[in-house]
Amino acid sequence: MKFFRKLRRNEEGATAIEYGLIAALIAVAAITAMQSLGGQLSSTFNTVSTTMSGSSV
Repeated sequence: MKFFRKLRRNEEGATAIEYGLIAALIAVAAITAMQSLGGQLSSTFNTVSTTMSGSSV
């Protein structure tokens, strides 16, 4: 019986799962932001490249 009471009070596993869920949420948010920013950045670089190749120095 003592083993089960001790096991029920042990919250280390729950804490690890919570930290894992938080890390997963942060990763999803970061990936979403990077994809959005990546498209805009690619467009900007293409515009700059086109502008620079059009002017002869």
